[in-house]
Amino acid sequence: MIAVLAALSAALAIGAGAFGAHGVSDPKAVEWLRTGGTYQLIHAVAAIAIMGVARGAAVLLLIGAAIFALSLYAMALGAPRWLGAITPIGGVLMIGGWLWAAWQFGQR
Repeated sequence: MIAVLAALSAALAIGAGAFGAHGVSDPKAVEWLRTGGTYQLIHAVAAIAIMGVARGAAVLLLIGAAIFALSLYAMALGAPRWLGAITPIGGVLMIGGWLWAAWQFGQR
């Protein structure tokens, strides 16, 4: 199931990046879509790469990337800017996922 969610996450990231490159003109919206798409795509691939060794860390990476990216996507589509306060929660979860992965790999 992690691989399915990661693949869907990667697809969404690519769609957001493409939309940012071709579908919006506001420079801030373009930046948000690009940043969200980049982080989401990297963490989708990372989740697939580590899911066999650090399953919990992979899940945390996906959850963190979703919160991070979706809050940026929402603002790019016109949602209130206070959603930017949620974005760092996703970042903290991604950091936690990487630390968890490091711990898991250190146990081997």
